[in-house]
Amino acid sequence: MSSKLFRVTRLISASRPAAPIVSRVFNNRTFVSTARAMAATVDSNFISRITAAEKQITNQDEPVAGGPTAQAQSHANQPLTGQVIHDITTGERKITGLDGPVPSGPTSIAQSILDASGSTTGSGASGVLDSETISKITQKEKEITGQEDPVRRGPTAKAQQHTGEPITSEALHDITEGEKKITGGDRVKGGPTSAAQSELAKSRQ
Repeated sequence: MSSKLFRVTRLISASRPAAPIVSRVFNNRTFVSTARAMAATVDSNFISRITAAEKQITNQDEPVAGGPTAQAQSHANQPLTGQVIHDITTGERKITGLDGPVPSGPTSIAQSILDASGSTTGSGASGVLDSETISKITQKEKEITGQEDPVRRGPTAKAQQHTGEPITSEALHDITEGEKKITGGDRVKGGPTSAAQSELAKSRQ
């Protein structure tokens, strides 16, 4: 079989039309590989999108020192990870004064790019407050409030403050404080804090 393959390979190599076909396949593979890498990298396109989202909030042409664009630039040419998103969230809080990210803001854009790239560490049991885990916390919050949008300083907002970080006792404490805000002072069984604890437990199995 190996000898047959060798003869076929020699015939293809010797054939004139085969060269461009091989070239096209190679180029296509290179393009796909590059596209995937770019989708999960803090490149110029990514930073431009963060800058555009920041401008929508500040109405200024220049990025704010320590803001989301500056945080993204500090990770230029690095892989897009939860830690990068956490830093962008910190920068976003600096320009908004809010506890959590705003819809279609820099953090939201960064998280959507990370999700689309398929490079998220979130498998639903990563032990990290990634988009998958925060989404579960948000769902539990909606079940309590009956509202589509998360409550300011509620469990989702508290979880977003720790985006990309491990689910620690401090993070759980903050989520619990957010949960108490929407329940009137009590934790509920199967609520946002329980969702976070469940993800942490799964990640340790």
